[in-house]
Amino acid sequence: MRVSLKSVSGVDSVQVSLEKGVAFVTMKPGNTVTLKQLTHAITKNGFTMKDSTATVAGTVVSAEGKLKLRVSGSNDVLDLMPQSASTPGADPSLGKPVVVEGTIPEAGKANAANMIRYRSIVEEK
Repeated sequence: MRVSLKSVSGVDSVQVSLEKGVAFVTMKPGNTVTLKQLTHAITKNGFTMKDSTATVAGTVVSAEGKLKLRVSGSNDVLDLMPQSASTPGADPSLGKPVVVEGTIPEAGKANAANMIRYRSIVEEK
């Protein structure tokens, strides 16, 4: 799986622990990698992308009546869902560049993830 992930253009480094069932993927600055590309690199080797901790840069946008994150570089659009009821809303960041930390949930069969459960949204300066 390491070789498959490393072959995705824009991936900087990959560390895999098959024993723990985790992969740590670091992206190159300015990459245009989509979640679909990463998911494909994982699933083509017979593995499944589980819930994944992620730090993602992008812009908060409103679409279909929901707040979403347009990911910098790839233009993927992820639904923004607060991790808990006490997590502050994303409304104040609408239209602003941000860095989001959270969890991308496991996607269904052959479907790329389309949501991030965020625990923090920090506006970029």
